[in-house]
Amino acid sequence: MFRSLRIRNYRLWFTGALVSNVGTWMQRTAQSWLVFDELTDHDATAMGVVMALQFVPQLLLAPYAGVLADRYDRRRILVITQGVMALLALGLGILLLLDVAQLPTVYAFALGLGIVATFDAPVRQTFVSEMVPDTHVSNAVALNSTSFNSARLIGPAVAGVLVAAVGTGWVFMINTLTFAAMICAIVLIDAAKLRPAPRARRARGQIREGIGYVLHRPDLVAVMSTIFMIGTFGMNFAVFLAAMGGSVFGRGSEEFGVLNSILAVGTLTGALLSARRARARLRYIFLGCVAFAITCLGAATAPTLWVFALWLIPCGIASLTIMTTANAYVQTTTAPAMRGRVMSLYMAIFMGGTPIGAPTVGWLTDTLGARWGMGAAVLAGVVGALIGACFAWRLRRERQLATSSTAAPGTTSRG
Repeated sequence: MFRSLRIRNYRLWFTGALVSNVGTWMQRTAQSWLVFDELTDHDATAMGVVMALQFVPQLLLAPYAGVLADRYDRRRILVITQGVMALLALGLGILLLLDVAQLPTVYAFALGLGIVATFDAPVRQTFVSEMVPDTHVSNAVALNSTSFNSARLIGPAVAGVLVAAVGTGWVFMINTLTFAAMICAIVLIDAAKLRPAPRARRARGQIREGIGYVLHRPDLVAVMSTIFMIGTFGMNFAVFLAAMGGSVFGRGSEEFGVLNSILAVGTLTGALLSARRARARLRYIFLGCVAFAITCLGAATAPTLWVFALWLIPCGIASLTIMTTANAYVQTTTAPAMRGRVMSLYMAIFMGGTPIGAPTVGWLTDTLGARWGMGAAVLAGVVGALIGACFAWRLRRERQLATSSTAAPGTTSRG
């Protein structure tokens, strides 16, 4: 399960990412509660707008970010992007401490963070394959998710307490410091022991080449279609948890942080289970969609806060099984020279749907109620499962045709 941690470079990366991810989850939790409770009167649509602004750059800039990831030194890009994100957290933290930040201010910083994160994401995803051998890529991707979700277990609970005790501004200031851990880890990585992918040369049509590569792979089309549905309508947990905890059950920031941490118990478990698997298989993605739909339905109809919280654990397992397996499958089955562009398309589809999904889910929540808002996640899981069923049917049909076309010569038809 932890075999990639035997490699020093990856061990440094994992440690730095864990510290940074704790800060990131603290900031995400504080920002969600800031918009939902402090700057608005439980306005789920405003939360959806903030999420949309963070991810709308994915739709516009992700293909260019993928080209940069394939063309330039990924370590240098990561140091720059991590540094700029630290400055953004510092800037918003100062404005909050000065009590001059308003909702449009949060919108502006969310958009800025989204732009930087668009260039950071494909580089961070593909850099993992440079630190470990091919046999460990799936494991390393799963351990990345483990790091992210271990932080999700700690960060929201800490943020909930800090928001109640000292205010949201200090949470942003603390997150600024955690970026230093990630930057130090990147700097300390031994470049001589990396396995850099072949650099793509500057040429016209590289974005089109990446899109064409995906379109000629039916398996990647099926995976990315499923990820679009789950990412767009299923992964709006900031809206779901705030609305269910605050509006349905009438709880505050501390309970909101605890709910995020309980969800993290499931996502961490899902990541660890994925790390145990030797390779990423498509069946886990589509079976995960079935489980995601069932568990989201259970959470949406929960009669009490703690029944809702318990449903979040299997819901987290299902969601991380889908995401981690899909990420690892795309990386391990893509040609190294195309990996940056393909992963940028993957991230654009996964996160780029949020500008559509988050405001839609927020509007549904405000109009019909939090329980119906979670119905969007149920629907996303059902559609993902149907995509998997259609792909399995097509694959079986192609195999049957291939078998019949290679039948022994001399066989005659009796039709």
